[in-house]
Amino acid sequence: MQKIFELLYNAANSCTAKHLALSGGLDSTILAYLLKEKKPDCLVIISKDHIAHDLTYSQMAAKEFGLPLSTYMYDILQILDAIEQTIKILGNFNDIEIRNNVVPYLAISEVKKQGFDKIITGDGADELFAGYNFLMSKSDDELKKDLARIAKIMHFPSQKIGKALGVTVESPFCHQDVVEFASGLSPGDLVGTHDDKKYGKFILRKTFENTIPNSIVWRQKSPMQEGAGTQGLTGFFDWAIPDDVFFEKARKIKSSDNVTIRTKESMHYYEIFKKYHTLKQSHDNFCPDCRGMIEENSRFCRMCGRFPI
Repeated sequence: MQKIFELLYNAANSCTAKHLALSGGLDSTILAYLLKEKKPDCLVIISKDHIAHDLTYSQMAAKEFGLPLSTYMYDILQILDAIEQTIKILGNFNDIEIRNNVVPYLAISEVKKQGFDKIITGDGADELFAGYNFLMSKSDDELKKDLARIAKIMHFPSQKIGKALGVTVESPFCHQDVVEFASGLSPGDLVGTHDDKKYGKFILRKTFENTIPNSIVWRQKSPMQEGAGTQGLTGFFDWAIPDDVFFEKARKIKSSDNVTIRTKESMHYYEIFKKYHTLKQSHDNFCPDCRGMIEENSRFCRMCGRFPI
């Protein structure tokens, strides 16, 4: 635990950004603690119109470490505008990826508006330290294999968004020393039990359990869309688009483009995608729904979000 503390401390303090995206989750709160002497300006992104859990936890973390926190709240129209830009940059219509990554798009945009060109994020912790909930039920051998697979395909859309907006995204968990250390950890270091519940990122939780608020140390993993409230977009599109309109449009898209549209939300994103991009369909190792190319070792379609493949 001392080793990972030192590696993360050095990685975090090698960052030069003055802003930290603080969700109040384990990863960003660890960074807030490690950077508390530098007093980074923290920011949290929240949907005005839907339940967002990150606000309380980010306020708790900022208060604990005496850090300034700016809360940016967006209504549905502002989020829809940001979604269009996110799709334009990422070049896919994957509803899960778009719902999640409109959050870093908004955070990076706020930093850019203020005249800064760098931001620190907690990217990488889930991939390297077994943070995803689907990993909790794996056997030791399965966990090792899945983490090795994830390490080969992991990508961080925030990097692509940052590049498009001219903002450097600094991610201490992705520092080479941290990556190498994580690759040598045992399954027992990564997944463990606390109060009869299984948790990923166990070594991180144990390392920082006496330095960050207990309710954050043992906070269950939740996607950005839940923390920021953008998961409410699914219900919004289900309400806003009549069934007959959806079925007719989905039928036409299948006929003209050979793309299966599964949800109303995906249809909205696909229509935006078509404004800026041409879907390149593959003839080998392709998604059955959109015929987009599936990366080696991947079990989902990055283009349309179909899972499993």
